[in-house]
Amino acid sequence: MTTESDVDNASSEAFERVVLITGAGSGIGAALARRIAAPRTALMLHARGADQASRERLTQVAADCSANGATCATVFGDFAERGAAEHVVHQTLANFGALDQLVANAGHAQRQTFQALDPDALNDSFSAMPAAFAALVKRATPALETSRRGRVVALSSFVAHRYRADTPFAATAAAKAALESLAKTAAAELARHGVTVNCVAPGYTRKDRGPSAENAAVWTRAAESTPLGHVAEPADIAALIAFLLSDDARHITGQVIHVDGGLTLG
Repeated sequence: MTTESDVDNASSEAFERVVLITGAGSGIGAALARRIAAPRTALMLHARGADQASRERLTQVAADCSANGATCATVFGDFAERGAAEHVVHQTLANFGALDQLVANAGHAQRQTFQALDPDALNDSFSAMPAAFAALVKRATPALETSRRGRVVALSSFVAHRYRADTPFAATAAAKAALESLAKTAAAELARHGVTVNCVAPGYTRKDRGPSAENAAVWTRAAESTPLGHVAEPADIAALIAFLLSDDARHITGQVIHVDGGLTLG
């Protein structure tokens, strides 16, 4: 677990908000970071950092956000490892002196049938998603409770709501369903402090890396199964998250909001 920073114990008074985004090196996390980057916004950008390419991607996102006026720092850590989530929040507080908004975006999807499900796959999914989310929020709670703009947004998925034998996601679906349940419990407990907690559940969303990114057939099938006839771009999901982080969304909490082109209609 490592941290890279261009700031040195910055005063929280210098920022209108401090936002931690996990899984910010690509896809939805990167799109969100670029969307909300602005002067007087501090961004702690996280990625697993499994290889040099991953680290370089996050560094580029941070550079893009800095060019838009944001103050950025980066941190790497694998949420399947004990203590990684707490470390990421600790580094955010150490760098910026505050934490106003948390976006728990890091996660993965694994196609696996129920019959093929093994304990290791289930444990890995729960460690990396609902357990990491719980650790992040628990460590961040004291800071969130003192913020005037306290927000938590967790990324769920349509796989927790749409079950088909030809597209099985046994472990991922279970983990995302648990994530949504934890988010609602957190929403109930943090409401008295004015902190909102919501989930965003994307449908098929185009990837900018990975084995399926350039597989046209995969995306054609995904578009055909979506009522609107096309898959989402990361920016489509980032737009809703940015709204949920805004002052205009202060009365929305405990919700799971789908951005899936009608995929979960029936």
